[in-house]
Amino acid sequence: MDGAGLGRAYDELLAEVAMGGFGPAPRGRLDAEQIVAHLAANDELMIEATEAVLAGSPYAYYNLETMHRPQVDALVAEYGGIDELATLLRTTSQKLMALVDRLGPAAGTPVDTHLREGYDLAVEGPLPWGRVLDLHARVHLPKHLAQLRTLRAVG
Repeated sequence: MDGAGLGRAYDELLAEVAMGGFGPAPRGRLDAEQIVAHLAANDELMIEATEAVLAGSPYAYYNLETMHRPQVDALVAEYGGIDELATLLRTTSQKLMALVDRLGPAAGTPVDTHLREGYDLAVEGPLPWGRVLDLHARVHLPKHLAQLRTLRAVG
């Protein structure tokens, strides 16, 4: 797991969020606030999983967008704006990165993983936790960065 790469991915995404100017999402897609809320909610799940790995406890990680939609909508309502959600994401991402820095050899611990990234990626089974974090940095965050850029283009 490349902790520096994860940090760069978050920095790039948070810089995009800070630029603002997002338009509405196409029907059936997440808007900018929902994307940021989704990422913060996912960070919380990744934090729990990383803490479990560090403690030597079993954990199952599920990142299925439809499963988290009520939580995403609740976060958007609670935080009330893109700036507040960006602050939340900055906090959750920093906490996750601090835990990732402590993983060391535990990054190889298999975690029962269930995730989907559109048609590009589907995982249903054990995967070393460091690999899941790597996929987060190389696939998940860039996917949402691209979505944010598209929302700016239509805004």
